[in-house]
Amino acid sequence: MTTLRRARRGHREPSGPVRGPLRVDARTKDLTKRLQPGDIAVIDHDDLDQVSAHALVACRPAAVVNAAPSTTGIYPNRGPEILLEAGIPVVDMCGPEVMRLAEGVPGTVEGHQVVVGGDVVARGVRLTPGLVEAQLQDARANLSDQIEAFSHNTMDYVRAERELLIDGIGLPELRTDLTGRYALVVVRGYHYKEDLQTLRPFIREARPVLIGVDGGADALLEQGLRPDLIVGDMDSVSDAGLTSGAELVVHAYRDGRAPGLERVEALGITDAVVLPAPGTSEDIAMLLADDKGAELIVAVGTHATLVEFLDKGRQGMASTFLTRLRVGSKLVDAKGVSLLYRSRISSLSLVWLALAGLLALVAALAVTPGGRAFFGVLAVRWDDVLAWIEGLF
Repeated sequence: MTTLRRARRGHREPSGPVRGPLRVDARTKDLTKRLQPGDIAVIDHDDLDQVSAHALVACRPAAVVNAAPSTTGIYPNRGPEILLEAGIPVVDMCGPEVMRLAEGVPGTVEGHQVVVGGDVVARGVRLTPGLVEAQLQDARANLSDQIEAFSHNTMDYVRAERELLIDGIGLPELRTDLTGRYALVVVRGYHYKEDLQTLRPFIREARPVLIGVDGGADALLEQGLRPDLIVGDMDSVSDAGLTSGAELVVHAYRDGRAPGLERVEALGITDAVVLPAPGTSEDIAMLLADDKGAELIVAVGTHATLVEFLDKGRQGMASTFLTRLRVGSKLVDAKGVSLLYRSRISSLSLVWLALAGLLALVAALAVTPGGRAFFGVLAVRWDDVLAWIEGLF
């Protein structure tokens, strides 16, 4: 018997109703743009991933109602666990009818039920830490199947898109010069805020080319940094990011269609570069940095572990894996840089430090009797030196 069946048959729901206006969207990424603290988020998200869960937590909703199973058992996704750790109630598997609820109407989550206007409009499973842990245990047993599927998918991708690994993808000319420089590729993904904070000394001293992947551009702006280059389909970057002065590379489909270009042009930006290419925008940003001569590529918020690859979805995993093979030793994770990099003290800083120490010593001597006597003798000797120099002329 699966964990989900056990949940439906014997799970006891915690008490305590939660009230708030309903915010409904099948795309969690779009919902978080308008979700406010105290709202009830209504989503339709199989296998809720870490990035989406962290985005929901940042919005501080009163509860999350999912039409789909937050964990299907395909792989051990941590999204539900993150929500519960943040104290956000989650009602799972409420069915597709919950997505037809009106936007903004007051609702109540009571146990495993969703109530609107006094009527129960949906029932699901109220997640608890124990239930989520049991689901994760079941899902871990399926990891070997996912690794096998990943291997087959990667080989299919190699056959279909072998030029990505062997010949490259015909990258355009850019006005941003990356030759011999470090590049910092920022994705609004895993722990991007913490990584950007720890990389501040590196950014200040190494002055890398700052590349934002869609919403990664806003992540840089939040830290007071202006992106040099923005790569993506331009659906999750703000207008402020697009008009920040960065060079824009619009990631298009292989047939040349670029849905994001219309938005860019509507903002009056006419010099955006359109790049039709396979893979994800994250992959394209790394390939651009590599092809344009970057000496080192530091990745922030990107996918590194097996679970993170699975979070990405099977369609994007193969291109990400192959991109890392192509970029090779140039690519370094932000955490590795923050551990290995040590802030260097410049020569100018050492001079100012020495002067500050000398001034402190002079001030200390000036307030003591011995120090005043020393300065008196020093003044007499200085007068003798000046008299000797005058006698020469």
